[in-house]
Amino acid sequence: MTTIANEIFKAYDIRGIVGKSLTPEGVELIGQALGSEMKLRGGTHVAIGRDGRLSGPSLSQALARGLQATGIHVIDIGVAATPMVYFAAHHYDVGSAIMVTGSHNPPDYNGIKMVLQGETLALDAIQVLKRRIEADDFLHSATPGSYETRDIKAAYIERIISDVKLSRPMKIVMDCGNGSPAIIAAPLFKALGCELVELYCEVDGNFPNHHPDPSRPENLQDVIRALKETDAELGIAFDGDGDRLGVVTKDGEIIYPDRQLMLFAADVLSRVPGGEIIFDVKSSRNLFKWIRDHGGKPSLYKTGHALIKLQMKKTGAPLAGEMSGHIFFKERWYGFDDALYCGARLLEIVSKFADANAPLKALPNAVSTPELNWQLVEGEPHRLIAEMEKTAKFEGADEIITIDGLRVEYPDGFGLARASNTTPVIVLRFEAETEAGLERIKEDFRRELLKAKPGATLPY
Repeated sequence: MTTIANEIFKAYDIRGIVGKSLTPEGVELIGQALGSEMKLRGGTHVAIGRDGRLSGPSLSQALARGLQATGIHVIDIGVAATPMVYFAAHHYDVGSAIMVTGSHNPPDYNGIKMVLQGETLALDAIQVLKRRIEADDFLHSATPGSYETRDIKAAYIERIISDVKLSRPMKIVMDCGNGSPAIIAAPLFKALGCELVELYCEVDGNFPNHHPDPSRPENLQDVIRALKETDAELGIAFDGDGDRLGVVTKDGEIIYPDRQLMLFAADVLSRVPGGEIIFDVKSSRNLFKWIRDHGGKPSLYKTGHALIKLQMKKTGAPLAGEMSGHIFFKERWYGFDDALYCGARLLEIVSKFADANAPLKALPNAVSTPELNWQLVEGEPHRLIAEMEKTAKFEGADEIITIDGLRVEYPDGFGLARASNTTPVIVLRFEAETEAGLERIKEDFRRELLKAKPGATLPY
């Protein structure tokens, strides 16, 4: 039996520290496992790409070797944003896409996101790969698959500008955080008719300016400063591989993804009346009323970009999103998370207004906490949440939702405690109509969390 680091096989992707848990040898084996699975599903070709990390070339070559060994033909689009690799699978009509990316993790990490014959791999489908490797159970081919490089940038830009039209030219701040979206973002947004104030739009796998994670306010400070110092009217930022979007108004307010989703939902529902809009358990409760008021069907679902994509495919929902920043358009697009396309759709909507910030500032808001992470030891988060599901009592609650952890709905807010599927933490989030309501809900959860783990230090 071959051994490979167990901890790299996560719930939604493969991820590890380069040279330690994630090596070219290991990635070649993963390529063989993916190729074997692809063949069983009737696949023959795959599009692959990589982000701008320094380990990208060697890991990408190892992945290609593994795939080719099983007879799969590889189309390598090189350095790209993750959604460009998903787009390549559609554009070249190959059905499968594999991206070598560490996403928003530190520079010494890398990983793999995978779509096989239209299915995003998650949970047990990822464990199947590990079991194949351990059993040395590969479908080898007497004739290796071919390998070719292609440039998809022009086709990707053309597809977006043929779909998205701005009502007027706009000047925006755009921060690529030195991630791989930098190879495409400026030409794309210029083609849409934007004048740009560009921040860190050169690919650099060391991320020398700030971490490429727009879900954290500290990483948007340069955008906020540039909006103050220039006449740009709006700011956008991308994560390290271009599947999550950050949005900042002229006065420096961060429009978090659950509020971005409101803007997109109103637009989509104007053309898809009655459409189902999916959002994850970390998202604002304001989405329920907003979606209903705009003629749609709100649908709460588990956190995880891969899980949301699978649910969209199952339900036919035209739009979905999650608090981490992944937003998925099926209406006019392909149903995958694409921050570049989302940014374009955002500008299409706000460009109809003389003040582009007005529709964003008008979105319902609430008093809320950011995502709070309670650090625990491996295995503890899921055990504690399972225990709380059986024993916790929340006085005055309207409903306790257990689709993914404990989401407790109150007349004036909600509280959430869920075990992360990627790290040993319990994720907490609270929202209410007033500060007093927020404190009351936080105290309710504090009491139950400390019952589950007496004497613990909570992150709030």
